[in-house]
Amino acid sequence: MSISGKLDPVVRRVTVADIAEAFGQGLRDFQAAPAYGLAFGAFYAAGGMLILACLTALHMVYFAYPLAAGFALLGPFVALGLYEVSRQREAGRKPSVIQIVGLIRSRSELGWMAFVTLFLFVIWMYQVRLLIALFLGIGVSFGSLHEFISAVLTTNEGLVFLAVGNCVGAALALVLFSLTVVSFPLLLDRDVDFVTAMITSVRAVVTSPLPMIGWAATIVLLLVVSALPYFLGLVVTLPVLGHTTWHLYRKIVAPVAAELPASEPAGNVVQMPQVASRG
Repeated sequence: MSISGKLDPVVRRVTVADIAEAFGQGLRDFQAAPAYGLAFGAFYAAGGMLILACLTALHMVYFAYPLAAGFALLGPFVALGLYEVSRQREAGRKPSVIQIVGLIRSRSELGWMAFVTLFLFVIWMYQVRLLIALFLGIGVSFGSLHEFISAVLTTNEGLVFLAVGNCVGAALALVLFSLTVVSFPLLLDRDVDFVTAMITSVRAVVTSPLPMIGWAATIVLLLVVSALPYFLGLVVTLPVLGHTTWHLYRKIVAPVAAELPASEPAGNVVQMPQVASRG
């Protein structure tokens, strides 16, 4: 039972084949509605460019690598509109910008999930600065990204910084992935509280650990590689991953009876009875 008094969503086990199928469905959604995908992807890429420009102006361009890696943490939040596009296409309706914006604004719990995402992103950037101070020196600065890379790859302290930083970063990325892989589409799709959504998301990862962790690693790799050419690759990568996330959510979280088509076997129906009100 969730903290809102409703039954928790039912989580199903998924396989690598399920993830591959969801990826194919995501590609088809992007091909069917490319304007929405490219718009959200361009917005995401523009945000990365803006942050990079600020770092350059502040002579902190050496933060470009951790920024490119950490920027992937914001993807689930930015992709909200893409989930709704896939949701509308799934229902046989033509996506509408007004409808997308209206639904997102009506889901107040999404704001709390956005706060969680941004909070972990801030932690990510602060832990990078802390590790630089610990291993490379307090108050150290680099004139260019090349100087930073040279210091990291040619000194013992730099190599330790790289190893520890990647381990800490991987742990933070896994935590955020576990909290958000299902929670954002679930909050968009159903009237649940954000705590229940995060718990459901973690349950999804625990239920299918190897496929889900493999998918998390794939997402991070694709987003980091896409961010390297001045974030331009994100224009295509983000929408494909966003649409894929929606279809993966559909495979993980069992539908309620009202969502099933008439042809669906009765055995697949997951009843979600209402909790009697307490006087």
